Amino acid sequence: MGIKVLFLYPNTFGMNMIPQAMALFSSLLKKEGHQVEIFDSTYYAVDFGLDSDGTQVDKLAVVPFNMEDRGIRIKDTSWSDDLIKQVERFKPDLIGLSTTEDMYELGLKFLDTIKDYKLKNKTPVIAGGVFPTFAPEIVIKEKLIDIVCVGEGENTLIELCKRIQNKDYNFDNLTNCWVKTIGPEYLKNRNIIKKNPISKPVDVNKNPIIDISLFEENRLYRPMGGKIYKMFPVETIRGCPYTCRFCNSPDQMALYNKETDGGYFRKKKMDLVSKELKHFKNDLGVEYNYFWADTFLAMNKKEFEEFCDMYSEIKIPFWFQTRPETINDYNMKKLKEVGLDRISFGVEHGNEKFRREVLDRRWSNDQIIEKLKIPHKYGINFSVNNITGFPKETKKLAFDTIELNRNIDSDNANIHTFVPFHGTPLRKMCEDLGYIKPETITKCIVSDPIMDMPQYPKHEIKGITKCFNLYVKFPKNRWSEIEKAEKDDEEGNKIFTQLSEEYLEKYMPAPNADPHGGIEDFIEVDKLDHCIPIPKKKRGISKSKNEDEMM
Repeated sequence: MGIKVLFLYPNTFGMNMIPQAMALFSSLLKKEGHQVEIFDSTYYAVDFGLDSDGTQVDKLAVVPFNMEDRGIRIKDTSWSDDLIKQVERFKPDLIGLSTTEDMYELGLKFLDTIKDYKLKNKTPVIAGGVFPTFAPEIVIKEKLIDIVCVGEGENTLIELCKRIQNKDYNFDNLTNCWVKTIGPEYLKNRNIIKKNPISKPVDVNKNPIIDISLFEENRLYRPMGGKIYKMFPVETIRGCPYTCRFCNSPDQMALYNKETDGGYFRKKKMDLVSKELKHFKNDLGVEYNYFWADTFLAMNKKEFEEFCDMYSEIKIPFWFQTRPETINDYNMKKLKEVGLDRISFGVEHGNEKFRREVLDRRWSNDQIIEKLKIPHKYGINFSVNNITGFPKETKKLAFDTIELNRNIDSDNANIHTFVPFHGTPLRKMCEDLGYIKPETITKCIVSDPIMDMPQYPKHEIKGITKCFNLYVKFPKNRWSEIEKAEKDDEEGNKIFTQLSEEYLEKYMPAPNADPHGGIEDFIEVDKLDHCIPIPKKKRGISKSKNEDEMM
């Protein structure tokens, strides 16, 4: 008989896509005979972090949406009470915390809430995810965490559960893990940390279809273009061949290249992708597919043709993200024919020299502008992702990003504050420049700036992110007025509200408008465009009666 595994997934409202890794782990462990449950805080009022999608609404980056259109709203119960009840009912033999850096501190609150159960039953706790992988020295110090998974967790979890099932609590040689050495008796000696080597990358073609049943029905929905769809994540590629310095992919590649003889970048066979997509469509009623590869079009011609042939049988709209240099007339036309609805392009910064030398992005502005004329030729909506607040950046350089976006006819543009996450090459630069301490834990990309740089102070970064879309769309003779709206005071916010209302009238199409043709081939969608802020309760965020008592 298998063991009981409880995954903890700290998350906030607005980060709505289900975690693909948790769904995969559940499928793997159930196949081994184990029982799996998850505590997912996405729809609880946790008084932590921000509503990510909702914040984008406030910054004029996405069309307003209302989760209550599908009956989805914040829970009116206490997350801590519900977590305790779940633990007491389920009685897990293993607790797994999966966390990103911005959600790590919330995850620690989860563990603290159930520490009595953990300590009484001597239940092992393993922490994994992006943050534990790149900051294991921070995570392993936590008293309630026994094991830190560094790298991929599929094989590690299977082996860990097998040992617990066999009452073998010596995890000293558990691959891909930092372990607090326990000696002959569980939790007896926690003064020694064993750092085990990383095994070869997992063969993604041997993984089963992800387990959607792990999640409550509400978690299967996500906003896209102002509407709410039943949407699942789909894996086609793991890793990324590019080396952008604000991303963790270079460090992920370096970690595996150093520790193993196998590279981290892998592609999934199209027949397996097809099997998963057909299951989602025919058995689970998916309405929209979300391909979450870092660079979806990192394919050769043969692989691309295989995808198009395969997806022609699915006929459900889909989204992906890629780089401008990966598209051309041929692949845009083909993808539109099989159901491509939207694309997100990573542009990041508008100054060519800065983009090349600091970010390791080497395409010219002229090339980007020309490439991004292609999607609209085939009725494909697209967004442009930008970042500001990089080390060595200035407000003047940020306006180069604004200028570039003014020359791109995107359906929406967004700008995030740069966050020096652990495991990104720019993190080391920020530490060397004294902008952040090695032990500092960062927050969400839609939070306030975490670094106070003399050449680009926090208030300037906040002003640019607040008014970015106004600068992009309004004529330059209005820029002095927009500059006043950057200020976070009564006058500045009043001007911002007035400009937002004008923005809506002049630059946002009517609902259900189809400006480029072909948008409604599969599912009628709104144009994903700029908008004015809407009250939080209008987008399905209402304060729980227990909210003031939480945390």
